[in-house]
Amino acid sequence: MTDFNVRTAEPADLAAVGHLTVEAYDADGFLEDDDDYAAELADAASRAEKATLLVAADPDGTVIGTATFCRPGSPYTEISRPGEAEFRMLAVAPSARGRGVGLALVRECIELGRQHGDAALVLSSLPQMRTAHRLYERLGFVRLPERDHEPVPGIRLIAYRLAL
Repeated sequence: MTDFNVRTAEPADLAAVGHLTVEAYDADGFLEDDDDYAAELADAASRAEKATLLVAADPDGTVIGTATFCRPGSPYTEISRPGEAEFRMLAVAPSARGRGVGLALVRECIELGRQHGDAALVLSSLPQMRTAHRLYERLGFVRLPERDHEPVPGIRLIAYRLAL
């Protein structure tokens, strides 16, 4: 039993989601003065408009985690192919880690993919996000090296896929 719930973000959540996403990536050293990506992470309103923005929230409404679930055709997809959903920007507040928040958010993305009838769920991740990789692999995601890519020069992302 979790002491938080996962739901679609509401307008009142957007500022907190943007702040939390930047905070989580920065705390782990994944931004490295990348102001452009920090601005994209902070723009939760655009994600909510063009994808499904999920949040994990404590009973008092405090947002403690987020993920962006993308349907085919969303401008937020990076590596998905027809019939595949994708998720991005999984982030858990540093103060909420160890509570199963990331696991719950990824499970919700899996469930959404199944509800939409997608054949698979894919994602890209920085090679150094090893904690996330362990979570993905525990859930059955497999590496997809043929879809590894560099969205911008010098930033290599590795791909994972889960058959649904």
